[in-house]
This record gives sequence, C-alpha cells and structure tokens, in this order.
Amino acid sequence: MADTNEDVARAISGHSFEAALPSLADDIVWTLVGEEPIRGKDAVITLLQATAAEVASTTSDFRSFRTFVAGDAVVVDSVAEYVAADGDRTVVASCDIYEFTDGMLTEIRSYNIELPE
Repeated sequence: MADTNEDVARAISGHSFEAALPSLADDIVWTLVGEEPIRGKDAVITLLQATAAEVASTTSDFRSFRTFVAGDAVVVDSVAEYVAADGDRTVVASCDIYEFTDGMLTEIRSYNIELPE
C-alpha cells in the first residue's frame, strides 16, 4: 500500500498500480484528455488492470520522472520509452494531475503525447 498522496501518484504513474488501489475513492473520476472521463472505482480499476496487462509485455524506461506536491494535489511529469517484445519503440511524455480529498484519490487528469524518437 502507498503511504502518502505522493506515493499513490508515483505508483500509478510508474505502473505499480496495486499499491494505489486502496487509496481510490469510490467516486473517482479519471480524465484522459481528449477522451470521455472514466467514472467510479470499478471502472478505474478495470483501466489500470488493462494498462498493467499492456505494459507487462514491454520494457519501460523512464527517461525522466518528476513529482510536484501542492497541498492535496500531486503532479507527475514523466517521459518513458516503451519497447515491445517485437522491438517496436514508443516514447511517451505524460503529465498526470492527482487530486486527493481526506487522503483518498478523487480525480486524475492525464495528458499524454507520443514523441518522435
């Protein structure tokens, strides 16, 4: 289990999803900018499980991974290179904004863009 708000944010952005699950609020909303928001703990867990399955067959190398804490908000800014089993490479820049209420994660807003290599 993640101990602090920053630990929870780092766990999700760093693909260590299991550690963050106890901190998800029942009414959490995750907005992947450009897509419809994902609402509710069960829906967010489903997305996390699908993402875990997807990254399980890749190698992830975080080129940068920075966190910024401001009260009940945590921002994680990262750049990661993903290498699939077939050698296909993808570099993704992400900025995830996490909002907490009484120690529970209530909202995530994620900005992701694929970068040229």
